[in-house]
Amino acid sequence: MYDPTRLAALVAVAEVGSITRAAERLGYTTPALSQQLAKLEREAGTALLVRHHRGARLTGAGELLVARARRVLDEMDRARLELARLAGLSGGTLRLGTFQTAGIHLLPPVLSAFRRAHPDVELSVADYEPPAGIAAVAAGQVDLALTHGYEPADPVPLPAAVSAEQVMVEELVLVTAPGHALTSGSSRLPLTGLAGRQLISMAPDHPPRQGVEAALARAGATPSVLVATPGYALVCALVSAGLGIAVVPEMVARTAATPVSMRLLEPGDLRRTISVAYRTDEQAPAADAFRALLRGAFGRASHQT
Repeated sequence: MYDPTRLAALVAVAEVGSITRAAERLGYTTPALSQQLAKLEREAGTALLVRHHRGARLTGAGELLVARARRVLDEMDRARLELARLAGLSGGTLRLGTFQTAGIHLLPPVLSAFRRAHPDVELSVADYEPPAGIAAVAAGQVDLALTHGYEPADPVPLPAAVSAEQVMVEELVLVTAPGHALTSGSSRLPLTGLAGRQLISMAPDHPPRQGVEAALARAGATPSVLVATPGYALVCALVSAGLGIAVVPEMVARTAATPVSMRLLEPGDLRRTISVAYRTDEQAPAADAFRALLRGAFGRASHQT
């Protein structure tokens, strides 16, 4: 019997093509995930991955096991949902908090799946810009809240009886107006390549962004326009109009309503982690079922951005 955690790790590597990126998604360090994969290979009695300088790819045995693993993991998620239904999901309300980007691009498909599985549960959604969603969970104003944190940054302590489960990790990327020289290359752009460039600065006094803004300042990016509130749609619109460049989460870049060009940065250590905050001192079947759906949608799926 294979360990489901190790199977999920192999599936993640198959989908992102890199042990390092899979580790980021699953919340492991790269060495820890490598150890889990090595144990899985010992259990299987054969090599499952071919490691190379740009990442990793599946062997024939790895492809066979991943195909079976997806079915096993899907069945386990279904079992969790059915058990949650038995625990009492025939009514009541699920109160969700979310920040704007997640509310637009992550939440709708998961809410649709929840509604299909639990049509009798009433849903409510409120807007909370991080870290306010965590406070709302602690105060009992919502059952769950999608929130985020950035790297580099000091960790934000959680209130008593509140935990946070990682949903996904994404890199921060450079966005420019279409055709800009900085986004013409296909390789990663060193952060020092932003020196002297006119930067649309994203809320530098907003706690989640302070570490990122400091890193950009050290690289020599020159603030040109300040967007004082956390609004990525406005940032991308200003970038698209040629007023400067910006560094935003990859999901924001790929779903921008205005045309922008994108380029990965080197090193890729500017990141945003999206998590779901929940209370640990209450029985909440609807919240547990929703978290299981989040894991199924983003815990082992490709970044659908």
